[in-house]
Amino acid sequence: MVNKVTMKNPLFWMGIGLAVIVAISATILSKWIGENLLGFSRSPISAIMMAIFLGMVIANIVSLNKFLIEGLRFCSTTILRFGIVLLGIRLSLFVAGKFTLIALPFVLIAITIGLTIVGLIGKYMGLSKQLSGLIAVGTSICGATAIIATAPQIKAKEAEVSYAIACITIFGLVAMFLYPIFSYELFPENPVLAGLFLGTSIHETAQVAGAGMIYEAQHSTPVALDVATVTKLVRNLCMIIVIPFVGFLYSSDRKGHANQNNIRWFSMIPWFIVGFALMSAFRTLGDLVATSYGVLDQQQWDELVLSIKNIAEQCLLIAMAAIGLTTLFSNMYQIGIKPFILGFFAALLVGGVSLASIIFFSGYVIEIIGF
Repeated sequence: MVNKVTMKNPLFWMGIGLAVIVAISATILSKWIGENLLGFSRSPISAIMMAIFLGMVIANIVSLNKFLIEGLRFCSTTILRFGIVLLGIRLSLFVAGKFTLIALPFVLIAITIGLTIVGLIGKYMGLSKQLSGLIAVGTSICGATAIIATAPQIKAKEAEVSYAIACITIFGLVAMFLYPIFSYELFPENPVLAGLFLGTSIHETAQVAGAGMIYEAQHSTPVALDVATVTKLVRNLCMIIVIPFVGFLYSSDRKGHANQNNIRWFSMIPWFIVGFALMSAFRTLGDLVATSYGVLDQQQWDELVLSIKNIAEQCLLIAMAAIGLTTLFSNMYQIGIKPFILGFFAALLVGGVSLASIIFFSGYVIEIIGF
């Protein structure tokens, strides 16, 4: 939460403005390169990719003021989550519920295997149980949010938290760019499975949203982003159950479970998940009223839905620009080789498990649910 003193500083708002400028520039530049320079009728270059790239270039050339960075972090957290809430308008409760049921078994498989095997490998490599646990939970559930929520439960040191978040950031960014290409090659005729893979295998909520938008822009398949978003929100919600268990599993003195009495359970339910569900309910109610009772004009309702969709996409684009603007290559060198190797292995493991489970079991799950 941004404090009042920070928000009163003009540089905080300039940071937000910088993210907006980069987002607008990325939109214009990606279209110009794809259509004018390369000659395509529709640019194959995603504005999301361009926004992150431009942001990273600026961040690693210019030293940004700390208040500017606070504004950028506001974009990459609050504005991102607000955008995810608005994405709920894309799905009725019925469709969102089906996507949730499809995603749940694959999410549980990836979390279970990721938590157990990554911890064992970390122990074999001689890393502390806390650092191994943070990398495991960050890779398996929801990136930095899960790491920060887990750290007090296992009494992790500040340096261990920083190392774990750096690992998640590095491999999550790589996955965000590569997995949309990879998933299309694997599931060229099935964007539902492509979205399921993106949602179960990529670490951060922002990275999943970015990958889903890249896939949608390149292949004109909105359902991939929808499935990826719902799948990631299911993973996020699993924090309620998983983090207390991780507190017991990875606490060095085996007293981590004693902290369970102090866990604020409701604080583990991200507000944007509730907001996404409410927005989906709003879409369901609006469709019902507009089509069945004639209270709303159908064209006006469709235009409102489209406007909210566009606002959501712009919020996500601004958040991606902010992520690029806060990504420093110098921070990546400080991780150390062992945590880096474990983070790399964890990313491959969760991605591989997600892919294998989707290939072998998705047909059965989808048939049972009747999608």
